[in-house]
Amino acid sequence: MRSKRLGILLSGRGSNFLAIADAIASGKLAGVEIAVVISNKVDAPGLAAARERGLNAVAIETRGRKRAEHDSEIVACLHEYQVDLVCLAGYMRLLSQEFVAAFPQRILNIHPSLLPAFPGLDAQRQTLEYGAKVAGCTMHFVDEQLDHGVIILQKTVPVLDSDDEHTLAARILEQEHIAYAEAIARVLSEKYQIVGRRYLAEA
Repeated sequence: MRSKRLGILLSGRGSNFLAIADAIASGKLAGVEIAVVISNKVDAPGLAAARERGLNAVAIETRGRKRAEHDSEIVACLHEYQVDLVCLAGYMRLLSQEFVAAFPQRILNIHPSLLPAFPGLDAQRQTLEYGAKVAGCTMHFVDEQLDHGVIILQKTVPVLDSDDEHTLAARILEQEHIAYAEAIARVLSEKYQIVGRRYLAEA
């Protein structure tokens, strides 16, 4: 049986991409391989890191292009590499409806808050300004709305009185790296069902 193939989308350094790659290399994610890493920025450090690891790395720039056209090219690339699951790892663009429809319940994203609290940018700052006592990260399926799809799993961290955005973000990021590999394994196992907005693992 062939390995399950991941397509990674990133816009920056891609620390979650590296955590996924490490989980595959260590055997924590068995039967999984990264088929292609795609960025909307030619100079994204994550692309360079992918090449250093001998992975297929493709830049598909957004500049001066309509979203639908850009997304169509990415979808074509993902199909070319026979991707089973799309993983957004710091990909800083909303996906078009056509993109989401091309991979139904097969696009994952991670967000540095306990959704539905604090969606969008600067989630750690939002958490601190609100005075929340618990923070964390959320792995979810991607739909057409921002940080809205069905939640697969969440990890929590306490908010310390001494925290600023950077210290809180660093502790959340540690949990993100754990959560992403766990969510990939869960989804690829196909041992779950979605009822309404609830992800339910099968016994």
